[in-house]
Amino acid sequence: MSALRAPAAVPSRPVAPSRRTRLTALPGGRAERGRRFAAVRAPLQARSGVPFLVMCGSVLAAALLAVLVLNTTMARGSYEMTRLQSDGVRAAQDVESTQESLRAAEASLEQRATRLGMVPSEGAAFLDVTAAAAAAVPEAGQ
Repeated sequence: MSALRAPAAVPSRPVAPSRRTRLTALPGGRAERGRRFAAVRAPLQARSGVPFLVMCGSVLAAALLAVLVLNTTMARGSYEMTRLQSDGVRAAQDVESTQESLRAAEASLEQRATRLGMVPSEGAAFLDVTAAAAAAVPEAGQ
């Protein structure tokens, strides 16, 4: 056996007659003599990258401004929260000191009353002055 392969038979197909159009050079291009096709320069397009750069710059500026506003707002909120927490601590300390002074005054109340000559009551009696006042005042229609 041979290592060479036999050429494969390619089925032939009928070749259609080609339609060739005549090419003409565009203005501004340069046609070379003796060639069938002329090299044509593409017209220069006046494209500028400025609008894209302006858009990118404005997006960047807007993002930086948004971050600045957000950061400032968060800092202001942080300072406000710290101030309110210190006010709450101060109020709790005031309440605690007032309650302590009230307990101290309550403990010394009996001694102060004894020094003033007061004696403890044997029984408590309550008077209903509203009923007595209503009975003593005549009605306006009589």
